[in-house]
Amino acid sequence: MRRDRANWALATMWSFVCLIAPAIWNRFPLLQYDTGGYLARWYEGTLVPSRAVVYGLILNAGAPLDFWPVIAVQAALTIWVLAVTLRVHGLGKRPGLLLGIVLLLSIATTLPWLTAILLTDIFCGLGVVALYLIVMRGGALNRWERIALIVLAAVSAATHSATLAVQLALVAAGFLIWLVARARVPLAGLGRAVIALALGAVMVFAADFAIAGRLAWTPGGFALSFGRMLQDGIVTRYLNDHCPDPKLQLCAYKDQLPGDADVWFWGDPLFDKLGRFAGLGSEMEKIALGSVIDYPRMQIETAAVAMARQLADVRSGEGVLNSIWHTYSIIKQHVPWAVPAMRAARQQNGEISFTALNELHWPVGLVSMALLPIIVIVGVRRKDLNPVSEFAGAVALAILANAFVCGALSNPHDRYGARVVWLATLVALIALARLVSARDRLGPPPDLT
Repeated sequence: MRRDRANWALATMWSFVCLIAPAIWNRFPLLQYDTGGYLARWYEGTLVPSRAVVYGLILNAGAPLDFWPVIAVQAALTIWVLAVTLRVHGLGKRPGLLLGIVLLLSIATTLPWLTAILLTDIFCGLGVVALYLIVMRGGALNRWERIALIVLAAVSAATHSATLAVQLALVAAGFLIWLVARARVPLAGLGRAVIALALGAVMVFAADFAIAGRLAWTPGGFALSFGRMLQDGIVTRYLNDHCPDPKLQLCAYKDQLPGDADVWFWGDPLFDKLGRFAGLGSEMEKIALGSVIDYPRMQIETAAVAMARQLADVRSGEGVLNSIWHTYSIIKQHVPWAVPAMRAARQQNGEISFTALNELHWPVGLVSMALLPIIVIVGVRRKDLNPVSEFAGAVALAILANAFVCGALSNPHDRYGARVVWLATLVALIALARLVSARDRLGPPPDLT
């Protein structure tokens, strides 16, 4: 018993070290373009597109200790979810296996770069797995595990609207499967998922009310779709067909619009001049909805291309640079005690490069996604792999939903793909571990010589 506890303690400790290793090496939690936007919500008392207040509150809770508690919690949650996932797939009571899988994921995928950064992305993958566990594996969980996973799924949904959209897609798919084959998906599990997502929505409204003094959802949905349409030439066509129109202030500037969504939102003086999201929000929504009605074929074609691009865009490290001036400014203004450590970090001194890492991470991600349908098919035919097949199916649906939400409805980015592709590698490793376990139980083939 003592030896087992010691083994689990060692496996957990070294797994934890693996998942925060990038931050340890960096000497400070990793930062990204969006980090400052989340952190500023507490201090500015306003709502801005795609910057959920819930995650901003998490960042502020860890700010007194230079944010190290934030990545500690992210890493600990990841280890716990992985341990539960292994156990419900018949791979529990094996601390060495947990450590081995964490080590492989830390080397071959972007996982430790998600747990060691001050960003919401780790919660997308954790939210997907949490939903899968409470829906499909609820019977293998104890009461407190079910409650904790419901809360984790809810918090994940509350940290980003895109994560919530992916989770909603999974739950909707679960209900459709239940209607066709009720034995495949437990209705009680779907009920737990609905509770989790409803709780997540309550968290969003409560946090936004506490910060901004009004019941509101995190803004940004239609604006981000407008950005993808701008990049695909749809906005220009719409303005050419509808201008002049006194209700559209962009008519006066239609020949000055950039062809890149990121430039428009984050680097165009014209966008600032016209009031950014507050000044153009309703107009961008009108154009986005109007262009769907006016150009349905063009919308379908460009959305399909964007979704395909998002499936391939899974490289690590997007936005982890030393030129994220907004984040630096927010930390300097509101968390000044963290500035010396931040400035001493390797990232801020330009010492981080993902070129070599992506020579491994990118092909591993693509191969892992390609293996998912194979695992589903093999698992359907082999009873002992059926649970892994269901996990592979859930992850495949999540990756497709993520590609649609972040690619077709927003704009393809490597960061959006990387936040979920590590799940495909996790599925492949679990399938391999199950096959090895089955072979060990059967023993070596008889010697027929």
